Amino acid sequence: MPSQDSAPREFAALRALILNRARNLPRRLTQVASYALDNPNEIAFGTAASVAQHAGVQPSTLVRFSQALGYQGFSDLQDVFRSRLRERVPSYDERLAQLREHGLNASKARALLDGFAEAASRSVADFQAKADPAAIERAVDILAGAQTIYLAGLRRSFPITSYMAYAMGKLGIRSILVDGIAGLGAEQTSFISGADAMLSISFTPYASETVTLTNAAKVRGARIVSITDSVFSPIAPPADVWLEVVEANFEGFRSMAATLALAMTLTVAVAGRRGEK
Repeated sequence: MPSQDSAPREFAALRALILNRARNLPRRLTQVASYALDNPNEIAFGTAASVAQHAGVQPSTLVRFSQALGYQGFSDLQDVFRSRLRERVPSYDERLAQLREHGLNASKARALLDGFAEAASRSVADFQAKADPAAIERAVDILAGAQTIYLAGLRRSFPITSYMAYAMGKLGIRSILVDGIAGLGAEQTSFISGADAMLSISFTPYASETVTLTNAAKVRGARIVSITDSVFSPIAPPADVWLEVVEANFEGFRSMAATLALAMTLTVAVAGRRGEK
């Protein structure tokens, strides 16, 4: 257990600690960790009772979670979440809301364009700053070594996998787009084997069929590369390599810009790696 002197006092360091220890925490503490990362504002503003209720645990579990990370108690941990709010600059969403509130001259369409463009820019910049180059290289190794790459990403992830299928086809990379049309996702992946790889993409609330297909591919011996938004994602545990992408949002609609940038990186890098061989 970390000492109280070594407990992180900055949110970024705390988040990194939680992600690092997530797989080794008991089930209830993992539940709190997942809720804390997904709802940092609620942790900052809520009482122990309200946070425990929303996280589906007892208040005493919050204390055990805090102490497991090296804090004296929940209020000590809560201070780190509150400092995150004190230190951060106003978001672009808040700035646009202020523009609308102040009635500045901008059409609704223009405000939307500015908002979505800014969210896309933030997504790409944040991902670029936090990306793990070694993990990306391992993902390229797996995909480049596969006989066939199965691309599984349904619901809002489907535009990404469909673009990758198009690009891989143009680059001469053998791939199969799992589109799940007519409920045939299982049939589309029925020939996957240990010689193949699956690239799975899913974000909260996670497409159940993508999770099922990913686990089935793992059982058949295929290598798995997952793109998702949290260590607590159901497609992270079966992955040989998982890559984290957390997209910014505007008015509740999340950008896909960073995910597409990563998808393009993997596709072109795989083509390059195969060309070297």
